[in-house]
Order: sequence, then structure tokens, then C-alpha cells
Amino acid sequence: MTRLSLLLGALLLAGCAGSGEPAAPPRTVGAVDLERYQGTWYELARLPMFFQRHCAQSEAHYSLQPDGAVGVLNRCRTAEGEWQEAQGQAVPQVAGHTDKLWVRFDNWFSRLAPDLTKGQYWVLYLDENYQTALVGHPDRTYLWMLSRTPEVPEHTRTHLLELARQQGYDTDALIWRTPDDKMPR
Repeated sequence: MTRLSLLLGALLLAGCAGSGEPAAPPRTVGAVDLERYQGTWYELARLPMFFQRHCAQSEAHYSLQPDGAVGVLNRCRTAEGEWQEAQGQAVPQVAGHTDKLWVRFDNWFSRLAPDLTKGQYWVLYLDENYQTALVGHPDRTYLWMLSRTPEVPEHTRTHLLELARQQGYDTDALIWRTPDDKMPR
């Protein structure tokens, strides 16, 4: 009994030792010109996300809507070459602040429980020409490295990886886009 008590106490202390102040949330870009942000973005890499588990290649198409919201069309190509699509909408989490958005996709579950199905989309980095971006979730479970082209030079890839590491994201767990020449025709 004493050994069991000691073991349970040690486990409790070990659990407390790792806890403490939560990490500060990642820094965002401050402002995003949504008109310039619209268009097609290719996913270079991502941290694993359940609904993208079969994606070999992904792309997002953003379109600014008259009410200021952003229309979202995400496309996923499987390793077998089949395309899957999801449509949604993004809106600022705080009016006038365009670097932190709520994204909700249109499906039966989001219509049933709209507040439970919105995801946080934080723009962490955006180059001045709106050609590359890092987008993540504030708890660092999700990350997307995006580009206007399906491939980027090695120095751009290295720069994006370093920025993600500096923000506290686990870049070792990234899933990289399958190159076009490795996809079925």
C-alpha cells in the first residue's frame, strides 16, 4: 500500500512539474489586406489535421464577399488523384482586425452546432507581396505553410520553417505536399 501511495504521489508531482504558465499565444501579422489575400493559396506543408488525413495536395481559394466576409473553398487531392472540396466562410474574430479569423465550413454538423464548429485561423506571417504565408491555430496544434505557387525555392522554405519554429510550432511533425510529378495523371 505504501509503495502504491508513493507511486501515485510521484505521478502527481510529475504532472504538476510540467504545468505552469501557459505559453503566450503566437504573434500575428497585425493586419491583413483581405482584398490582396484573396485568390488561390497552395499548401506547402501542414501539421496533421484529422479532416485532411487523406490529402496529398491541398489548396485554398479565398474570395472577398460584399459583406466583408471571406468565402473559402478548400480543395484536397488524395494520393489516388481524387478531389474533395469543402466550402465555408471566414470572418474576423474582432471587427476590424483581419489577422485573426473564425472559419466555419458548410456541412450538416456546422448547421446543427455553429458555435462548436468554427475554427481559429490566425495569420502569423505574410510576406509583403502576399506570396507566402504561415497560418496557425493559437494553441499550436495546427499550422499551414502557404504559397501562391505549389513549390517555393529552398531559401523560402527554410525561412518559413524558421518562422514557424520561432512561434513554437513543431515543424518536425509537418506533412509536406506531394509533388505534382508523384501524383497520378
